[in-house]
Amino acid sequence: MPTLGAIADDFTGATDLATMLVARGYRTVVAVGSDSIADEPGRTAVDDADAVVIALKSRTAPVTEAVDSSLAALRALRAAGCRRFYFKYCSTFDSTAEGNIGPVADALLDAIGERRAVVVPSFPATGRTVYRGRLFVHDELLDESPMRHHPLTPMRDSHVGRLLTPQTTHPVRLVGLDTVRAGAAALASALDDPALADALVVVDATEDEDLRTILAATAHHPLVTGAAGLALGLTGPRPGAARVAAASRPGDPAVVLSGSASSATRAQVAHGRAHLPHRKLDLAALRDGFEATVDGLVAFARACWEHDPRRPPLLYAVGDLSDLDDSPAASALVERSLAACATRLVAAGARRLLVAGGETSGSVITALGVRTLTIGSPIAPGVTWARAQVTARNGDDGPGGDGHTEDGHLVDVALKSGNFGAPDIFTEAWSTLV
Repeated sequence: MPTLGAIADDFTGATDLATMLVARGYRTVVAVGSDSIADEPGRTAVDDADAVVIALKSRTAPVTEAVDSSLAALRALRAAGCRRFYFKYCSTFDSTAEGNIGPVADALLDAIGERRAVVVPSFPATGRTVYRGRLFVHDELLDESPMRHHPLTPMRDSHVGRLLTPQTTHPVRLVGLDTVRAGAAALASALDDPALADALVVVDATEDEDLRTILAATAHHPLVTGAAGLALGLTGPRPGAARVAAASRPGDPAVVLSGSASSATRAQVAHGRAHLPHRKLDLAALRDGFEATVDGLVAFARACWEHDPRRPPLLYAVGDLSDLDDSPAASALVERSLAACATRLVAAGARRLLVAGGETSGSVITALGVRTLTIGSPIAPGVTWARAQVTARNGDDGPGGDGHTEDGHLVDVALKSGNFGAPDIFTEAWSTLV
């Protein structure tokens, strides 16, 4: 029975955290939505897990929807046996003036019957650190980094307290790095101060050891909130917990589906275009004839497999900023089209999928009918392979489908946050799939 339950506000974040938990000795399952573990008869995929991460698509959802889905996830985790909880959000604190980090944290605290939680977006391994309450992306303040141009959640302030205050009914307080460096006992004492009893407490952290100190100081807290880096401070019951073996074999059909517009992903797309067969999504053509355009993309990918199965085709939405259409309708169209490509390509034989972008990853995994993800080989900090069972049927009989796809394909998927990974990840990730 699992004891640790986590709620992640997007799918890439869920696999990011699960990777950290496996490394820390937790046998971990990622459940796609609350229904994947709730109200199922007999044994479920989480029965033998030490930790369960529920992946939601709530980061950019309306506040009420994000809160409701997070509370449903909490109920499902409690029903599964979890007694300690982790609310996972992005290390760049992606949010809006209204939420959803503050409202979800408030709702979870209320449901658990607690009044205080730490807020720790730091993840030094990926260059995200907090000092004096300000969030840095490598050596740039958040509001001076490429995140200020994010199409869905542009970050125009680096002060975590100022970002969080309009979102929450709790006071927001800061505990500085000097207190963290004084050790776990000193930090625990500071956090237990009555002045912080009803607060969301932003805690500085610039190194991995700071995160370990924070977790040691909050071992008695039923709820912590933060990026995946905070899990460095956890110690699970199974040191050296095994990662699942790949479901696919070298040479099996593979594809890269990139919906992210982040600067890191644009650099990865540029590298991919220099080394892989590629096709950019044509939004105008998709608006005018969605099915025919998706069929064309699928036919292109299948032709690439036949020509050279060692070079996975790259289907991407944004190569440079001139390609960017940041309207909600355009973003939804990108997600829908790449999800349709995924289902048809899996029906046509794809067994390895690398997906870039949190929203795109959520759409692809949902369209494929995946209920759980089991963590496999790591690729880069924050990025991992995972094994998934596809349960969606593809009734299309066009170039990408055969009209009678069987349920139950096992596939390997890597869900990459737009901001993570080296420029060559689209070409090099496959070598880690073992």
